[in-house]
Amino acid sequence: MNRIDEAFNSKPIFMPYFPLGFPDLETSINIIEALAQNGADLIEVGLSFSDPLADGPVIQKATQIALENGITTAKSLSAVAELRRRGVEIPLILMGYYNPILAFGLENFICEAGSAGADGFIVPDLPIEESEEFARAGRICREQQDHADESLPLIRMLAPTTPSERMEKIAGGAQGFIYLVSVTGVTGARKSVADGLASLIERVREHTSIPVCVGFGIGTPEQAQEVAANADGVIVGSACVRNIGESEKPVEAAQEFAKCFHAALQEAKHSQ
Repeated sequence: MNRIDEAFNSKPIFMPYFPLGFPDLETSINIIEALAQNGADLIEVGLSFSDPLADGPVIQKATQIALENGITTAKSLSAVAELRRRGVEIPLILMGYYNPILAFGLENFICEAGSAGADGFIVPDLPIEESEEFARAGRICREQQDHADESLPLIRMLAPTTPSERMEKIAGGAQGFIYLVSVTGVTGARKSVADGLASLIERVREHTSIPVCVGFGIGTPEQAQEVAANADGVIVGSACVRNIGESEKPVEAAQEFAKCFHAALQEAKHSQ
């Protein structure tokens, strides 16, 4: 059983997002380590890009700062390896846009990510129709490293606007978990959980048996609890970045943030 499957042995799980290089590289590594040690079950590790189309202003600002600080794909992969050396054992999913990955080289990126200790990828601007090259590079990498049975999944994303026929196409062959976008638009915390989310999750479950995790718009432990009543995982991005980034002691803020959301989801777990 891989790390992603193991994480979902105790659902619902807490899945924060944080970009490497913000507010600087060393601090971001310490922040991600703190999240892992204080209740995160899986972390989406952000790879910065100059044109993050799916992200709202909080994450855009953070990744821009990371780029100004000199973050690169190579440095990000080295940071993942450092997190593993420090004993971080939970799944680390690399979340980034396709252009920097292509520039790095698909096979090189996937092979080096696997060697560093990454568990999978989220590429918001890579539709399923154009993902075969990514999948082929992954197969070549596994063959070269004699890991034919150990795939690093490309996590699929679904949205409220996804038609049923397309949802079947995307979810039917998905691996790891489904990233379900709860609202239309870009990332960012909202005042309330999206109407109709429970029925949307049920619609997705008609097409897949793998875990369904909800992101976009979740900003408080109370909202996380509400989402966790139906979802297998709760993804918190903008609120995590904002809360930690605004603190004078970001590592301590990360510890408290993780503890609060972990406690909320533990309460949701026991009430189910």
